[in-house]
Amino acid sequence: MRILYLDWPCFGKVDTQSTLEQMGHTLIPFFHVDYQKRNSSAFSSAFDTFVGGEQFDCCFSFNYFPVVSQCCLQHDLKYIAVVYDSPYVMLYSYTLANPNNYVFLFDKCEYLTLKNGGLNSVYYTALPVNGNRIEHLLTKTYDKSRLSADVSFVGSLYNEDHNFFDRLSGISDYSRGYLEGIMNAQLKVQGYNFIEDVLTPTIVGEMQKSVPYTPDASSAESEKYVYANYFINRKITSMERQKLLTSVAARCALRIYTLNPNAVIPNACNMGAVNYYSEMPYVFANSKINLNISLRSIQSGIPLRAMDIMGAGGFLLTNFQTDFLDYFIPNEDFVYYESENDLLFKVEYYLTHERERSEIAQNGHEKVKKNHSFEKFFSYIFSVVFRES
Repeated sequence: MRILYLDWPCFGKVDTQSTLEQMGHTLIPFFHVDYQKRNSSAFSSAFDTFVGGEQFDCCFSFNYFPVVSQCCLQHDLKYIAVVYDSPYVMLYSYTLANPNNYVFLFDKCEYLTLKNGGLNSVYYTALPVNGNRIEHLLTKTYDKSRLSADVSFVGSLYNEDHNFFDRLSGISDYSRGYLEGIMNAQLKVQGYNFIEDVLTPTIVGEMQKSVPYTPDASSAESEKYVYANYFINRKITSMERQKLLTSVAARCALRIYTLNPNAVIPNACNMGAVNYYSEMPYVFANSKINLNISLRSIQSGIPLRAMDIMGAGGFLLTNFQTDFLDYFIPNEDFVYYESENDLLFKVEYYLTHERERSEIAQNGHEKVKKNHSFEKFFSYIFSVVFRES
């Protein structure tokens, strides 16, 4: 097939290009700076010129972009989008209903919300991992002194510039107390997120006055959705990661690999950021325990980070996410914790039970390699898209 590929700096770009080419497809990259805008005449014009009289079987992108969908619709071109971000407000664009769309989501809860709302353009699947590339990488030399750990955490602490919650000012003491109360309550609950359900119109109104947000006229997302997910759930994630990592670091040697070089977790060593392709797999493969603490806006899905850990042969200790049970077996392929005390117990247990830890890591790795390769991923996607032709 000839595939028009939206060439933006996303995760999975290198793996997608190499896999599709190995599968015998031709990938033709296209980029325009307005790809994230909901509407752009400049993007549309550039897209029209690029497509011209050429024939494409489909257009593909990681994440969904309304302007791409509209352009593909005008050219009668199937648009395949694989969403790995959460929250992702573009999913609430009215263009999602376009008949040319095939949008694959990694979060079953979000998928069911959209599907049950009448959208037939959405599908559910776990995210892929390029095990062959990782295995080849792991045969090369690397800086073991930096890219290995007893316990590691790779990810954001959400205390950077995009911590929108801390920008709220001028809200009443009652509203601030209410928000702090629901955040502390949510911290005690794993597997279900109730934040959007308990945001009252009064609270949302005060947040709106403090940091205004106006939904786009071409989109169906509510103010409540935006404040719940982009403000509050990110803040909860920051609170949770700080709290849990601080507790872990008090018990054992913890290394964090994070974008913010100034981030501090007491007793932990901040190793700075690691490159997704050239460094991160080494950390996963050479950490005795890899921690995943999911972003709270991910309702049920398996985060890409968790798939990458298992894909690199790393031992995964994660919070509970329902979708794991669709593909993996707890305590056989991965381990999940249910509370802070449970996390601390399991960290100490698996640090001292190497055989069990290694067997679980190997099982998870084999299952990801067998069932979640990029080849199988795209074969499944194409079977869905072109079966319906």
